[in-house]
Amino acid sequence: MGFADLLERTGGMGKFQVTHVMLLCIPILLMASHNLLQNFTAAIPNHWCKINDTGNSSEEGWVSLLSPLDEKGNPESCLEFVEIQWRPVDSNMSSHNSSDAETRSCTMGWEYDREDFTSTIITEWDLVCGQKTRRQLAQSLYMAGVLVGAIILGGLSDKYGRRALLIWSYLQMAVSGICTAFSPNYLSYCVFRFLGGMALSGIGLNTTALIVEWVPTKVRTITGTLAGYSYTVGQLVLAGLAYGIRDWRWLQLCVSLPFLIFFLYSWWFPESARWLVLSGRPSKAVSEMKRVAKFNGKLEEADKITLESLKADMTKEVACGNSTYTVFDLVRTSTVRRISFAVSFVWFSTSFAYYGLAMDLQKFGVSIYLIQVIFGAVDFPAKLISTTAMIYIGRRVTQFFSLVLGGLAIIANIFVPNELQVVRTSLAVFGKGCLAASFSCVFLYTTELYPTVIRQSGLGLGSTMARLGGIVAPLVKMLGEFYPFLPLLIYGGSPILSGLLVYFLPETVNKPLPDTIEEVEIGNKKTPEKEQKKEIVPLQSVTTNPVRMAL
Repeated sequence: MGFADLLERTGGMGKFQVTHVMLLCIPILLMASHNLLQNFTAAIPNHWCKINDTGNSSEEGWVSLLSPLDEKGNPESCLEFVEIQWRPVDSNMSSHNSSDAETRSCTMGWEYDREDFTSTIITEWDLVCGQKTRRQLAQSLYMAGVLVGAIILGGLSDKYGRRALLIWSYLQMAVSGICTAFSPNYLSYCVFRFLGGMALSGIGLNTTALIVEWVPTKVRTITGTLAGYSYTVGQLVLAGLAYGIRDWRWLQLCVSLPFLIFFLYSWWFPESARWLVLSGRPSKAVSEMKRVAKFNGKLEEADKITLESLKADMTKEVACGNSTYTVFDLVRTSTVRRISFAVSFVWFSTSFAYYGLAMDLQKFGVSIYLIQVIFGAVDFPAKLISTTAMIYIGRRVTQFFSLVLGGLAIIANIFVPNELQVVRTSLAVFGKGCLAASFSCVFLYTTELYPTVIRQSGLGLGSTMARLGGIVAPLVKMLGEFYPFLPLLIYGGSPILSGLLVYFLPETVNKPLPDTIEEVEIGNKKTPEKEQKKEIVPLQSVTTNPVRMAL
């Protein structure tokens, strides 16, 4: 008997598990807000040079021209004439653009169109023209924070527990988010965003672990997908909040304050009993299992759980508690090393292509709020299809097709003329949906591939590679200035290549979570074809002992 059987005896997917999963999923709604927040808080409105009008800028029949005009007849965003130019009142503006007149960069700052955004970090600190790269730098620093958080917090949660790190991450997100809203300058804004990115990693990693380690094997796909849908709904929530709150400071504050509430109720969460056993703390695990059994109404089972019975039921897991593990165990053995290699590329390419599409909504030429809703809404059918495929077909096939189809959709846009904006947007939305399905699958797939003793380190590795992808994605856009097709080729080619690597990963559908590295090494040996077919069964038919189903 193992932990999966013990979990079934204490209520399976009972009242505790339902409450536990729901409370963990609520904060995920606002994780999307922080990830994609700069689409709105750093939106670039139309802008032009601020001019000191002396009142002598017009004469009878003539109108002054203070800045060069673009092809649409609007003032250039970054240039002004050294000396005022003149044009006839009834003339075409662009035909009198005085191209030979001397120009200079704006000397008195900029004026902004505040119809869509009353205030953004762009308008507050004039991050335009010569300072425009600071916008992307701020997002890259946020992603760097997520990267550092994945490296640090992933390992710490394997050492100090999922619950403790999750509580801390909620508090850090609340404090750093509130401080960001009151940032007096650009530098402090970047520092607090970096800290918020670290906290987001801690929340994501430990939420995933606490969900999968407290639910039965047969519902892992459903609960994992519920967490994914929470992120999807969060994208729609962000669009609504941004539409109603046009000031960046109030919007930042609005998506940060709720984490104080999450911090307060997170003290109710129990530590992962599976982690406690494997960390050499079986007495605490007994206490948590009794608490869960009582919450589920299994009073008799609660009385039967003792330290002796736990050790008898989980001999293998208790023995593992005497061992220590480090990040080097991710590459120490052949099978785990192969898993780490393939999973790293899947995480990197998914995030790389995803943020390449999702963090530049203004390029589509329609309302930024509308495109945010569309990009969010496409996740519903995408994740529904991926969930069904994960249950009935398997994780590996689902992961492969979501990556390859997403990459092909992005590459297809290379051959669509810019005039067909509807077609280009449709392909981008389809590609984003496929990548969202890939994210949903890889989160669950990674937790099932790694054993409990290094699961958080494995998730940390995957999250680290994902953040590297998020950091690199904005930089690749710069290549478009030299070869317009190159960014799309790279964004699309990366997930296709990583999809091919998925072939080297084992299937995990309807198998119990491995607890030790030895289980992964032994379990990856090729099984007879009939045996593999028996493992992939409809969710509704998994009513027997999940350990036996995997044998």
